[in-house]
Amino acid sequence: MATKKKTGRPAKERLLDAAERLFAQRGYHGVSIRDITEAAGADVALVNYHFGNKRGLLTRVFERRAEILNRERLERLAAVRPGPDGRLDLEAVVNAFMEPLILRSGRGGRGWKSYFALIAQVNNSPELSVLMTRHFDPVVHKFIDVLTAALPGADLRDVYWGYHFLTGALTLTFAETGRLDKLSGRLCRSSDLDSVHTRFAPFMAAGFAALAARGAPVAPLAKARARRKAPAGAN
Repeated sequence: MATKKKTGRPAKERLLDAAERLFAQRGYHGVSIRDITEAAGADVALVNYHFGNKRGLLTRVFERRAEILNRERLERLAAVRPGPDGRLDLEAVVNAFMEPLILRSGRGGRGWKSYFALIAQVNNSPELSVLMTRHFDPVVHKFIDVLTAALPGADLRDVYWGYHFLTGALTLTFAETGRLDKLSGRLCRSSDLDSVHTRFAPFMAAGFAALAARGAPVAPLAKARARRKAPAGAN
């Protein structure tokens, strides 16, 4: 089938947009190069010319918006200042990390919606998660540093676990799967980003604060199990 060529935007950008949309809809392995070029109205040879191969195309799709998010997150994290008590506000720290996603998803158009759906897929793929490591980990380490500064005395393991829970919530929230709509009988809508904005940071900040307030870390699971199996009176 001959590809119907399109005019207007450069073919490279059309390929990126088409790949982003199709990867988000069908998954990386559910889309062929031919699918992408037909949707973009571009020649198959241009994929090899601009990106090398399908994996190179995915990588560029992933990194072009990651660059924007990373810059905005770093700027916001740098702008968080201590309050009158000399401490960083936890909600402000969480918002600095989360708000660029809210603003882009709510106002950035369909491309950003597709991008966040794609992130949800990549984040849950052992094969593709290297993209998360490569393109987001430097900013995540900065976020962890600022969180640690906002939680003096917290066990660093709690900070990392808190981040783990936070990023899982972010991934599901911005995928906008519609499951929340069904569970709540339409009382809540997964696409209601204003409600996300007012609830996410307080919820996560409270969780980080609760973990930090525990003091000594909970004993590892293996030790807890060993104690349960030990005979009564054994030390």
